[in-house]
Amino acid sequence: MNAWVLVRHGPPERAFALREIPDPVAGRGQVLIRSEGFGLNYADVMARKGLYREAPPPPCIIGYEAVGRVEYCGDGVPAHLLGRRVVAITRFGGYAEMAVTDHRAVVPIDDSVPLGTACALATQGATAWYLAMIARPVRKGEHAVVHSAAGGVGNLLVQLLMHQGGEVIAMANGADKVRALHELGIRHVIDRARGDYAEQVRTILKNGRPQVVFNAVGGSTFKKDLALLGATGCLVLYGGAERGSGTIGALRFVLRMGVVIPILLMMRHQSLIGVNMLRLGDVRPDLLEECLHGIAKAHADGWLRPMALSEFASEQLPDAHTLLESGRSMGKVVVRW
Repeated sequence: MNAWVLVRHGPPERAFALREIPDPVAGRGQVLIRSEGFGLNYADVMARKGLYREAPPPPCIIGYEAVGRVEYCGDGVPAHLLGRRVVAITRFGGYAEMAVTDHRAVVPIDDSVPLGTACALATQGATAWYLAMIARPVRKGEHAVVHSAAGGVGNLLVQLLMHQGGEVIAMANGADKVRALHELGIRHVIDRARGDYAEQVRTILKNGRPQVVFNAVGGSTFKKDLALLGATGCLVLYGGAERGSGTIGALRFVLRMGVVIPILLMMRHQSLIGVNMLRLGDVRPDLLEECLHGIAKAHADGWLRPMALSEFASEQLPDAHTLLESGRSMGKVVVRW
């Protein structure tokens, strides 16, 4: 099979090499999938730059998802999956024509669903479902601030929150993203290019407080978000896009987040939740399965629709990485074999 191998850490045009390698073998409880294509996640950018601790060292195949057809089922796998087109979450290995994963990390999807839409429902879709439905569901009328709301996770997350009856305050960079979020039905959209977002949130809420903030950025935004919350407020951290390269970059990232004193959280009746879907899949594959099936059903029922996507041919993988890292993309970035 062909696979994009991460041969070194660095810029995308130097980090990857397209190589022919042996097909993987599915073991007990696993399925082997012939991939149509795969989606990119920001964790892929972090892994390419050497900033993702869980990623294997080069040379390796990264990638958290694939869409394709199940060609083989290992022992203990439900027989109905054989031959089905599926959305799959992978623990690395997604940048390949053949992928192996736990059968609980796949969900069947109709042949009519485009590749990009299907990829959007994988890692990013499952993450959005976990955030909104399990980590911190919102009650009707609660205000939820969402960073990176036009991104792969964010555009699905805001739809889930609105479906629950939440009042969403979405953040994005640039007029095109702001317009796209308004088209999803979000009334309050903040363009981060137009000044301090915390002040804009306070203005929207007339100096009130949001009940929850979903943060995929970390760094200096973490401290700002904690200051925004009032009593019963919750900060959900699920990404670190602000982190820089190297030891100095990592140190600056942590220092910008400030110090959290647990006793003050108790006194203020506030909470922090950290979300790492890779860890969730390792220890609670049943919850990962629940998230995948939930997001797929929401799409099939017609009330959740992934935002516009960017699709690249397989030889354009470095270009896809460049776009995702730039912050200019909206919705899902996809590579087709």
